[in-house]
Amino acid sequence: MSQPLIGVDLVPLARVGELLDPAAGPVLGRFLSAGELAASRTPDGEPDRAGIAGRLAAKEAVFKLLGAVGRPVPWQGIEVLRGPGGRPGVRLSGVAAELAQHAGLGPIDVSISHDGGFAIAVAAATTSRPSRPSHLAGSMTSTGSVTSTGSMTSTGSVTSKGMP
Repeated sequence: MSQPLIGVDLVPLARVGELLDPAAGPVLGRFLSAGELAASRTPDGEPDRAGIAGRLAAKEAVFKLLGAVGRPVPWQGIEVLRGPGGRPGVRLSGVAAELAQHAGLGPIDVSISHDGGFAIAVAAATTSRPSRPSHLAGSMTSTGSVTSTGSMTSTGSVTSKGMP
């Protein structure tokens, strides 16, 4: 039985300003691939701060699906590029692809939005693996679906056992 997974992340656009500061050096190239950097430009060639923040948020949201708590984010192995119709698409490679395979992830859908100085991204996938380590005290039930159009429905409840 497959189970839905959801990752979410929020990035302030001000953080992108810090990364673009010449005093910070060429930091952005460690986080974004050449293709992502090229896609993160405004029509006049300037860095698209909202687009960059959205890609960083999407990468973090995808990383949360991988279940690799305590490991460094494989920034270059998670690419967020424009897909058909301008929708964001995810391409995994290297360590990120290995982690996704180990987690039993199906295709990953991403939605990105930016407004009011922030970018937010949600990543969703399904897995056939248990969603929680058995040693955790709480229990979780969830039902949901993800459609190929990017819409998602999910209902669930979380109960705590033996927790104060």
